[in-house]
Amino acid sequence: MKLFFRTYGEGTPLIILHGLFGQSDNWNTLGKKFAENRFKTYLVDQRNHGLSPHSTDWNYAAMSDDLLELINDEKLHNPILLGHSMGGKTVMQFAMTYAAIPSKIIVADIAPKKYPVQHDGVMDGLLAVNLSTVQSRKEVEETLSKHISDFGTKQFLLKNLYRTDDNKFAWRFNLAVIAENRNIVGETFDAENKKFEKPTLFIRGEKSNYITDNDAEIIHLHFPDAEIITIQNAAHWIHAEQPQAFFDAIMRFLK
Repeated sequence: MKLFFRTYGEGTPLIILHGLFGQSDNWNTLGKKFAENRFKTYLVDQRNHGLSPHSTDWNYAAMSDDLLELINDEKLHNPILLGHSMGGKTVMQFAMTYAAIPSKIIVADIAPKKYPVQHDGVMDGLLAVNLSTVQSRKEVEETLSKHISDFGTKQFLLKNLYRTDDNKFAWRFNLAVIAENRNIVGETFDAENKKFEKPTLFIRGEKSNYITDNDAEIIHLHFPDAEIITIQNAAHWIHAEQPQAFFDAIMRFLK
C-alpha cells in the first residue's frame, strides 16, 4: 500500500510511525526538530489512519510491508525507524522480518509481547458518535465526554475529525475495521527464534505500565543490543508529555 507521508530536512533518513488513532502531523514539531539536526524525517500515516488508504487487511505484517514499500519507493539506505505504541509494534515486526534494512530502531513505550484489549472507553465513545446526524464538533465532543473523561485524549481523537466534500463529518481513521479488529493492536510479531542484533532503544514513561521491569528479559531476548531508558514525569504519550527529554534521549542514542 502506498502510504501518505510528509518529509522535513535532509540527511540520514529517520522514519516515524504514530500509534493507534494517531497520524503523521502529531509528530510535526519533533519531526522538524530532528530535521534541524541533519536527519531527513519521514512522518508516515499508517494504513487506516490519517491520509493513508483504508483497508480491511489490518495487521502488523501488512503494516510492516507498507513500510518496506515506502523505503523501496524512496530508495532509502539503512534508515532509522522510530515507532510509538502501535507504531513501535510495526517497527519491531519490520526489524524481525527485514533485519538487514534498518541501521537502528527506536521503540517508544511498547514491549515485544501480547497486550490485552485496551481503549474500551475510547472505542465505546467513538462508536457512540453518529456522524451521519451530528451538526458540530462540539456535539461530537459532548458524546465522547460520556465515555472519556481525559481532556487530552478527547482532543487527540478530535484532531481526526474532518468535513467531507458533501459537508458531512468523518473520521480520518477507519473506525469500522479498527473496532472489529481491536485485538490486533495488542498482538505481537511472530518472534520465535528471531532477533534484531543492531542498536535498539526502548523508551518508556515513568508513569506508564506498558513496559515493566519484567519486560527487560523478553526485550533483550529479541533485541540483544537494546538499551532501555525511562523518561521521568511521562506516561504513555512520552513524546507529547516530555518532548524535550524524549528528543534528547533519542539524539544521545543516535550520536
